[in-house]
Amino acid sequence: MVQPTRVRLLATVTPWVTAAALAHPQDLPQHLMQRLDISRRRAGALIRQLAAAQWLLVEGTPRKPSYRPGALRQVVQHYPLAGLQEDLPWRRDFAPCFDLPKPVRLLAQHAFTELLNNAIDHSGGSQVTVSLRQTPLHLQLLVSDDGCGLFERIAQSFAIDDPQLAMFELSKGKLTSQPERHSGHGLFFASRLADIFDVHANHAAFQHRAWGDEAWRSTRPTPRRGTSIYLAIALDTTRTLDEVLRAHSRDAAGYGFERTQVPLKLLGGSEMLMSRADARRVAARLSSFGQAEIDFSGVPAVGHGFADELFRVFRRSHPQVQLLPTKMAPAVGAMVGSIAA
Repeated sequence: MVQPTRVRLLATVTPWVTAAALAHPQDLPQHLMQRLDISRRRAGALIRQLAAAQWLLVEGTPRKPSYRPGALRQVVQHYPLAGLQEDLPWRRDFAPCFDLPKPVRLLAQHAFTELLNNAIDHSGGSQVTVSLRQTPLHLQLLVSDDGCGLFERIAQSFAIDDPQLAMFELSKGKLTSQPERHSGHGLFFASRLADIFDVHANHAAFQHRAWGDEAWRSTRPTPRRGTSIYLAIALDTTRTLDEVLRAHSRDAAGYGFERTQVPLKLLGGSEMLMSRADARRVAARLSSFGQAEIDFSGVPAVGHGFADELFRVFRRSHPQVQLLPTKMAPAVGAMVGSIAA
C-alpha cells in the first residue's frame, strides 16, 4: 500500500514532471533531488512510482538510464494576465510536452488559444491557470481565471442577469462584449470541437456534450471566483478542426458563421414555452444568421403566442433567416404546424 506521504508527493510532482523529463532526460534523479530537497534514495523511489503509474518511461541500462514522458502527461502553468499573449504559452510551455495525433493537436491549439484569449481580454482578472493533461484516451484542458466571471460580464454588457439566460444567448454564438475586437466565435466553436465542454462561473455551470439529445445542460458549479472552462477531446476522435469551422457555414463548404443551433431546453427546462417574450428571447440576434435550427429537445409543448411570435411574426420581418424546428414532441409539432399552415 502506498503511504499517504508518497501520494502527496506524487500529486505535487505530476503537474511538472512531463516538462522535467524532457529537460532532464539523463539527470532526472538529480533534478528531483534538488527541486524537492529529497535524498537520492527517495528520488529513485519516486521515479519508480512515476514509471509504474505511466508518468515516466525509463530506458537505457540500470547504470545509464534515460527518462522521457510516459502515456500520462501534464503541464500546469500560472500566468499574470497583464501583457500575456495567448500563442506564446502554447508554443513555449505546452505543445513541446505532448505527443498528439495531428488532428487532436490542431483542435487543442485552437481551443487553448481561444480560451486563453478570452481570459486575457474579457475576465478583468489578474491571474490565469492553465492545465493540459494527456491520458491514454483523452486530452483534457482547463483554463481558470480570477476575474469577475463570465456570467457577470454578460450581465454588465447585456443586462442579462440570469446565468441560464446568459448561457442560452452564448449557445447561439456571436455574443461578445467587445464587438470592435471580437466576433463572438471563440467559445461557440471551442465547445463544438470537444467531446465534453464545461463552463463554470458565478455559481452556475453548464456542460455541452457531443452526443445525446441534450447538447447543453446545467451541472453542479465549482465554488470559486472567476471563470473555469474544461474540455476533453478523445485522442481517437474523427473530428477535425477544418470540419468544425466549416460545419456552421450555410453550405458547410466555407468558413462563414451562417448557421446556428438554439437549444430551447436551456430556456424553459422541461416546462411548456408559452409566452411571446420567450419567443422574442429565442429570436434575439438570429437576424445575424442565415439559418437557425430550433432544437425542441425536452420541450413538451408550446403555447400559441410563442409559436406565432417565432414562426409567423419573426419569419415575416426576417424572411432572410430560415428557421428549422427539430426534435419536436407531437404537441409541439402540431402547434408549429398550425402556425405555418
